[in-house]
Amino acid sequence: MFLASDDAKSIAEKIIARSGADACVVKIDGGEDNSLRFARGGATTNVTTSGASLRISSHIGGRIGSATSDSFDDAALDAARARSEEIARMLPVDPEYVAPLGPQAYDASARYDEDASSFRLDALAAKAALAIEAAAAKGVDAFGCAGSARRFSALATSNGLFAYERSSELDLSTTARNKADAWSGWAGAHEFFAARLDAESIARRACAKAAHDQEPVDLEPGDYTVVLEPVAVTELASWVMSAMDARAADEGRSFYSHPGGGTVISEKLFDEKLTIRVDPADPLAPEGGIGWEGVPHRARAFIDKGVVNAFYRSRSWAQKTDAEAIPFARNFIVEGGDASLDDMIRSVKRGVLVTRIWYENMVERKSLLLTGLTRDGNFLIENGRVTAPARNMRFNQRLGELFGNIAALGKTVRTWRAAGSGGAAAAPPMLAERFHFSSKSSGI
Repeated sequence: MFLASDDAKSIAEKIIARSGADACVVKIDGGEDNSLRFARGGATTNVTTSGASLRISSHIGGRIGSATSDSFDDAALDAARARSEEIARMLPVDPEYVAPLGPQAYDASARYDEDASSFRLDALAAKAALAIEAAAAKGVDAFGCAGSARRFSALATSNGLFAYERSSELDLSTTARNKADAWSGWAGAHEFFAARLDAESIARRACAKAAHDQEPVDLEPGDYTVVLEPVAVTELASWVMSAMDARAADEGRSFYSHPGGGTVISEKLFDEKLTIRVDPADPLAPEGGIGWEGVPHRARAFIDKGVVNAFYRSRSWAQKTDAEAIPFARNFIVEGGDASLDDMIRSVKRGVLVTRIWYENMVERKSLLLTGLTRDGNFLIENGRVTAPARNMRFNQRLGELFGNIAALGKTVRTWRAAGSGGAAAAPPMLAERFHFSSKSSGI
């Protein structure tokens, strides 16, 4: 179900008009999703879903009760509203209560493609066909998933706020394997506008990585020079960003806390080559205009030339600390440099080219010690050349050290996220020293 702004507003206003609470908040989300999986020359599964849901939050005496409904008829909406009020009256007073926002000004965000036909299942099948054809031409097998989503989100409060936003997403992820099933390669992309997704380029990159007949090497654990492709940089940078919570830092529970108290705000914590920013107007990875609780996203650098500039801050913590509320951002841009991927490889005497990583987990939050695995395309670099495929490895890496000693950055490009997640990112390839691989994980 895809509601227009006027329809969503009408539903929200009807609920708010009937509310018996001190204040009322209505959040409506919905849309349409398609996905298609393919393997060895044909489609295997396809799914199309459509729906919408609504959450009513009733504020009564410093307490908030919420109820949801996926039915929009009057009886269901009245029942959900009454239930939210009943829940609110049963709860204890919230010592961190904040009243709903009033009207806000939001920055425009280019995240919606008006051409709905480009996001249908038949359009996804055409994208998948290009990957299958490229694999056949290269003599490898292709597997993957194409996905699309068209979403809307509306937020209304009894204090006069109404916000509405649409987004569209399209992604293609392809894994290719050689005929001996001894090696794999991967490539993927995610865009808000269908015309920007180059399925042929994705397929070519995945197939080229897979088309190695030589036996992959097992590398010994240890510290290596690494060339991280943009998708790998995105995954690692996302953990740096997700840890930038003001409350955790203020309370001494964070990498961004000083041991003796206070935070590292305005201090240089990373290499001066590192800038990570959020911007609704960015052409590569725009954040939405509407943040959590309705707080607007604004263009800002969270890390600027290595200096920590800002933290995410909820409205309740902002009220308690007399500071600006800053919503958590799912989308971010890592600023790049002028080195090419080939230049980075040529500069490495012995190291590893890493396509992407997965299954990451935070081992120790205060030091940003992250563990995870490489996946779908490591390559051994010797004397400035890629000489052999290399099997996967587990890493244990402190991200402060990794992003504190950046040897080089390439051009920033849009990277892959699964459609439907609402997230997007842009990052460059990165050359770094002393990346710690802790053990072998000899899959491909």
